[in-house]
Amino acid sequence: MNKFLLPALLLLTILFSCNNQKAQEDMSSETRENTGNTISWGKNPWPEIRKQRINKLLPKALKAAEVDCWLVICRENNNDPIAHHIGGENAGGTAAFLFYNDENGFHSLVFSPSGESKALDDLNIHDSVASVERNESAMKQAATFIQEKDFKTIAVNSSQTNSMADGLSYTQRQELEAYLGDHAKRLTPSTEMVYEWLAIKLPEEVEILKKAATLTAEWQVEAYQQVVPGESTDADIARFLKKKMAENGVTDGWAADQNPNVNSGPDRGHSHATDKVIMPGDVIQIDFGIKVYDRWVSDIQRFAYVLKDGEKEAPKDIKHYWESAKTGNRAALAAMKPGTKGVEVDRAQRVLMKEAGSEYVMWSTGHPVGYVAHDVGPNLGGSQASHVRPAAEKELKPGMTFAFDGFHAWKLPDGNLKTISVEEMAVVTQDGAEYLIEPQEELVLIKGRK
Repeated sequence: MNKFLLPALLLLTILFSCNNQKAQEDMSSETRENTGNTISWGKNPWPEIRKQRINKLLPKALKAAEVDCWLVICRENNNDPIAHHIGGENAGGTAAFLFYNDENGFHSLVFSPSGESKALDDLNIHDSVASVERNESAMKQAATFIQEKDFKTIAVNSSQTNSMADGLSYTQRQELEAYLGDHAKRLTPSTEMVYEWLAIKLPEEVEILKKAATLTAEWQVEAYQQVVPGESTDADIARFLKKKMAENGVTDGWAADQNPNVNSGPDRGHSHATDKVIMPGDVIQIDFGIKVYDRWVSDIQRFAYVLKDGEKEAPKDIKHYWESAKTGNRAALAAMKPGTKGVEVDRAQRVLMKEAGSEYVMWSTGHPVGYVAHDVGPNLGGSQASHVRPAAEKELKPGMTFAFDGFHAWKLPDGNLKTISVEEMAVVTQDGAEYLIEPQEELVLIKGRK
């Protein structure tokens, strides 16, 4: 090889390498810029919040439900639904979690299999973690402790009305009763205790829900900005919102196939978004929720009207339907005060619906929201039913969070119903309730594309 050729080739290789590295750096910089609008969630606050919930709220829940001791059995593969709330989500062998008040205050004690107890103790959630050797029973040791303490009321997760308090299997209960002997007569459902505990959210949790609600509402408005009347479909809006979720590291607030529910046609109830083409004159509903930190859930609806040719605003009848629904939502918020029953909140807006000429709407005015879209807590409904369910007779308390609607339904020319449901989120305070975010005041107006 020519003696001058080798150095030349070497120089070209170096130059190419440098240029290629710079190109990769530029591409990386461009990627960072393009993803600059995505959310950085940081460290998950749930572990610390869970500790606070156990130490601050659980003692009060035990007292409110008049329970001496709460026993939860956790296990692998078919775990109790409450497990994540008490630190039992990693259970392999059977573990027994005990929570109780006595003359010395509140205590949490876990009987955990020896192969798992060290890791659980490291989490520093509980006062004490007792290691249970292989071939010994955590449930039996918990039963012995209960007998020694002679608790008068022993709450276990067997409930007909609260799924979060119904994780104890039939065979587990049989085994527990055998270990408890005469104390088995003192077992009582944990329904009320779990209700009292989960229905209240800490201030830190309310702030997280505010952030989730803000994103939920903003993305819906952004989705409406993508609509091209005569071309875009309900499913297109849903796909846009699914993409926003993926880009920002959040998941579905409820069943993925029905989140978001986008509907520009007649009422479909809880449904998936279809390939219906969005047309001028349509009223569009987006019912959307996201889950953040794999724990807290939002539930917000936003409505839009598609302008017809020559229209600069929605027609008079659509405005009336919107204002009627919005007024009902505001009335429900005004009724949400500590001590008020859920059925009374529902009644506050039903009166206005009748005055405004709304058709019948079967849905409750609202529901608790937080860890799931339909969370534990008072139901805001029942005023138009022949029998009010127990959850609607529950009183609201500070720290409870709700998603709730203002309704107006009308008949379309083909006889089908269309409903505007102004759904917002709120938290009950010491003297009333307040929206988590600014509520929707006006319909989003979508113009035709020329």
